[in-house]
Amino acid sequence: MPFLSIISPVYRAEQTLEPLVLRIKDAVRKISSEFEIVLVEDASPDRSWDEIDRLAKLHPEVVGIKLSRNFGQHYAITAGLDHAKGDWVVVMDCDLQDRPEEIPQLLAKAEEGYDVVLARRANRQDGFLKRLSSKLFYRTLAWLTGSHQDETIANFGIYHRKVIREISNMRESIRYFPTMVRWVGFRQTTLDVIHAANEERGSSYNFKRLFNLALDIMLAYSDKPIRMTVKVGLLIALAGFLFAVFTLVRYLQGDIIIAGYASLIISLWILTGFILVTLGMVGLYIGKTFEGVKNRPIYIVEKRVGEK
Repeated sequence: MPFLSIISPVYRAEQTLEPLVLRIKDAVRKISSEFEIVLVEDASPDRSWDEIDRLAKLHPEVVGIKLSRNFGQHYAITAGLDHAKGDWVVVMDCDLQDRPEEIPQLLAKAEEGYDVVLARRANRQDGFLKRLSSKLFYRTLAWLTGSHQDETIANFGIYHRKVIREISNMRESIRYFPTMVRWVGFRQTTLDVIHAANEERGSSYNFKRLFNLALDIMLAYSDKPIRMTVKVGLLIALAGFLFAVFTLVRYLQGDIIIAGYASLIISLWILTGFILVTLGMVGLYIGKTFEGVKNRPIYIVEKRVGEK
């Protein structure tokens, strides 16, 4: 009988934590008597930590971890992975859109010989704007990183201990759990699951946070923007050379008496803009490299409850 660890990053989830814990216990007891529920509170502005503290006293399976500030969802997941003790690890959101009742099916699929089973939300129960922003985010991410990205798959899934161990060994400062799962490899598959509607709260990922997340992932996992600037630079240089040859031929033929002001201004703006974009892109990569060499901790734990 496997020992299961169920990890959930917590943010603005005061009202959903108790039903989350009860539903996880009801679902997991059908497949194992040994399990833990690791709730990682990411400096939520509500009373989520007080609720975790209360639940840990009522349910011996609950382990609470409070981060010292808001590090972000994927850093909270990392904290949970580092503290997980299970042979199999389930990662799921705390808003009950990831249904605990799917855990037995995920484990059953994994026991067919897979190390990772990713939950595929075949019929996403999100609003139009969230689905649209998610689709744009994943398609842009796929293009930038050169890897397949499926907008129906997020963090929800079950992972063997050896997969989690390798992911935990990756200590880079920019964290994005789904990409890290794909990178480590092992035998992976998907399983269609029911995706529940979010009745309690809206998503904490607005356009700004999605944009910043995509930018961080791009800088951490792709050098495509740098390669693009080199290619565009070569095209601009070629166009500039051809324009120079054309202008020289016209001058030798006597067609040009005074050099054109418009062409000079246009060339100046194009080249200056391209140089600034290139410098900015290189600066972003240097900035992320600077963050990495500081070797700061990925997260800081302020409190723990329920640990045995």
